[in-house]
Amino acid sequence: MASAFNIQPIGRFNGECEPVKRPKEIACFSYDDKHEFHLDDRSLQWYYPPELGADLSRGFNQFDKHDDSKDEHIDSLLKTIMAHEEEEGKKIDAQIVTWRGMMTKIMSAPFEDRDGFEMNATLYQVRDFIEENHAWKQALKQEQRQQQPRRGQMSPDIMTYWGYKFETLCCLPRPWGEVSRDLIENRDKEIVSNKAQYCSVVRTGIGKTILCLGGEVDAIWDSKPMEKGAPINWIELKTSVEIRDDRTMQNFERKLMKFWVQSFLLGVPKIIVGFRSQKGILTKLEEIQTAKIPETAAKRGVRSWDANMCINFASAFLEWLRNTINDEGVWRIRRRPRSSTIEVFRVEEVGHGSILTDEFINWRIKLSLNSSGGSGSGNS
Repeated sequence: MASAFNIQPIGRFNGECEPVKRPKEIACFSYDDKHEFHLDDRSLQWYYPPELGADLSRGFNQFDKHDDSKDEHIDSLLKTIMAHEEEEGKKIDAQIVTWRGMMTKIMSAPFEDRDGFEMNATLYQVRDFIEENHAWKQALKQEQRQQQPRRGQMSPDIMTYWGYKFETLCCLPRPWGEVSRDLIENRDKEIVSNKAQYCSVVRTGIGKTILCLGGEVDAIWDSKPMEKGAPINWIELKTSVEIRDDRTMQNFERKLMKFWVQSFLLGVPKIIVGFRSQKGILTKLEEIQTAKIPETAAKRGVRSWDANMCINFASAFLEWLRNTINDEGVWRIRRRPRSSTIEVFRVEEVGHGSILTDEFINWRIKLSLNSSGGSGSGNS
């Protein structure tokens, strides 16, 4: 039988913001240019401003696109957690482990209901591990591809490419002082690929729930501090159609919520938006401080979303979720498009499906034995 969490009325999430723990990077990993996993920061990139006037469609036919039809689960996140726990000699204390993208969907839920979402979750050692339901994601993508673009609008594939092209135009593989002028000036000719990624793994908290989140970071402004857990000057890169009238302004204000949530969850302090024409020509850059977005939105009289309500909703939902997923098996977290409720129900009575790897389970058993046998440093 399904349990349901009511999103409406959202007015009950108004008021003072629930406590939030600043995201601190505890580990990282990279995918290389073949999308192979490495426990290091080899795919870290540095920000360097792009040339305005660039055509974001250039090179579309050579796009080296990652094939996301294979379900990668949360395997890379689990490997990184294992390495961190081995280094620390104890389990992480997070009550929920997931990708930043899943938390973005949850936090945005009071104000974004168009597509809905589906996730799979499993309880292990009093922790919830959550991933996207891959079959649902692939079906949604197929449905979106079959929709006809509005008159004058480019295809969804080209518009997705624009975002990756903008990242290529904005990034360097090393700090600018260590790369040639030739490399900087010829970024527009590079073949665009979305296979390589740097992923940050952070410990954070919303309300009474401690989270371990993994998510891709686009670039860094300067360099990573030596002190572990210190704030990092990450950059999130986004594209948006240039603001020309009330409609495009309202669209941008709605986008700002997602920009803010994504950056807030990983502790990214600055977002750089590349504004583009309808045809994909880069016309303007704007730097936005993540922390100032809610205040700026409130001053502008934005009524389409509210930051405190996003946080308070996430706090209440996560607490409810931890009480609802109270036994083993695989659970589905589902919000149908336009629905005012999030349903949670069990789809497999036993085991952990493919959410947890055997390697991770064996590691946790070994760690528990080591803890109970000697140091006692593990916390269940």
